[in-house]
Amino acid sequence: MYIKEIIIDGFKSYSSRTNIGPFDPQFNAITGLNGSGKSNILDAICFVMGISTLRHIRVEKKQELIYKGGTAGVNKASVTLVFDNTNKAHSPPNYEDQDTISVN
Repeated sequence: MYIKEIIIDGFKSYSSRTNIGPFDPQFNAITGLNGSGKSNILDAICFVMGISTLRHIRVEKKQELIYKGGTAGVNKASVTLVFDNTNKAHSPPNYEDQDTISVN
């Protein structure tokens, strides 16, 4: 199982819905100019996977996870990880009948 796609909306530097992917099952690289949002993609993954210390995703309070702190007309943030689950030998229990699993 691997991350197939990331959907970010209103999270940190992503003001509108942004689909990132599809990813390769073997190797991926996130590249771009300074300030383009590379670290925020990794922060989004950590946030969805349940990181408990906000400092680890470079914020002091949850409000800072919303694009521009919610002051630019965006009042909520969401992140969805879409996992490819076509390799049934590695499926989590009770998800063998699903080709994708979404976590948000």
